[in-house]
Amino acid sequence: MDDLGERTEAPTPKKLTDARNKGQVPKSQDLSGAVLMLGGVVALIVLAPMIGSMFERMLRTMLGGNISVDQLSTASIQATSMLAVYEVMRVMLPVLLIVMAVAYAAQFMQVGFLISSDPILPKFSKLSPIGGIKKIYGRKGIAKAVINTLKLVLLIAVSILVIRSQIDTISTLPMLTAVMATTAILQMVIVIAFILIVLLLMLAVIDYIFQRWQFMQENKMTKQQVKEERRNMEGDPLLKGKRMQMAREIVMQQMAHQVPQADVIVTNPTHFSVAIKYDSSGTGAPKVTVKGADLMAFRIRQIAQTNKIPIVERPPLARALYWGVKVGQEISAEHYEAVAELLAYVYRMDGKAQSRMEKMESAKV
Repeated sequence: MDDLGERTEAPTPKKLTDARNKGQVPKSQDLSGAVLMLGGVVALIVLAPMIGSMFERMLRTMLGGNISVDQLSTASIQATSMLAVYEVMRVMLPVLLIVMAVAYAAQFMQVGFLISSDPILPKFSKLSPIGGIKKIYGRKGIAKAVINTLKLVLLIAVSILVIRSQIDTISTLPMLTAVMATTAILQMVIVIAFILIVLLLMLAVIDYIFQRWQFMQENKMTKQQVKEERRNMEGDPLLKGKRMQMAREIVMQQMAHQVPQADVIVTNPTHFSVAIKYDSSGTGAPKVTVKGADLMAFRIRQIAQTNKIPIVERPPLARALYWGVKVGQEISAEHYEAVAELLAYVYRMDGKAQSRMEKMESAKV
């Protein structure tokens, strides 16, 4: 099945990043629409007093009788119209700004901050009539049309049920004053709107989960694609192996040069080996010149034995120096005493203890 290129592997982070850079992200238009509708209704409710005052001023201006029929002219009609436009814009501008902010928040909530010019670039494939027909009448297009139709039927059914539940209130509207009837109608509209919004949000969350699942399915990769991507990111395995071999050879060369110059090799005894060198002509502390673990530690001991460098087993000290001191770095003060004791032991064997120990004591001070 793998030879046929079956997409069985989850998309890699690089695959998802590349898709995101192209503007391909999972998102639900239904969720954006539901949140946008919610923001619009809330904005209208909050700004309802302002909107009511605006309409009252407009009606008073237009129907208040301030301008007689004899005074009607192009200029007066134009002035009245401009006043009406100004009043509408002054009230609706906050609503539009709130709706725009909610629309951006709905998109940001789904995909985060994303700027990509790829979706708007002209592509001949988008202009293909055959491609457009397949998109509309293909399997995905038909499924989307069926789902949208079912959503519409569900919303209409819920609206009818809500209106039927308010039938008693509707039947009393003719007996109410204009203000009371308007208030009752607005209350019913708000109730219907919020019920529909809650229903839309529930459907939108389901749609968003489905869109994410579908996005991950569409971006699945074959095992060969995963291997190719790893090869492109990490390089050809053969070249990588050669580079690692060259790096090992360089380390071995450095080891072959540094180990014979060391004063002592402190070991774990099998897991760690650390080469220590003390320059008695200077004023510094002893340094770690080479260190290694496992196979590298074994190789350090081999070179040391060949060059007759003392090898001393001090497991706690070997572990502390291996993990706590970098190659070429002086040992820290907490290890002075242990290293001094170790070097003193080695120097006594070599007959160089007195002069070198005096140098070390002066370096510690």
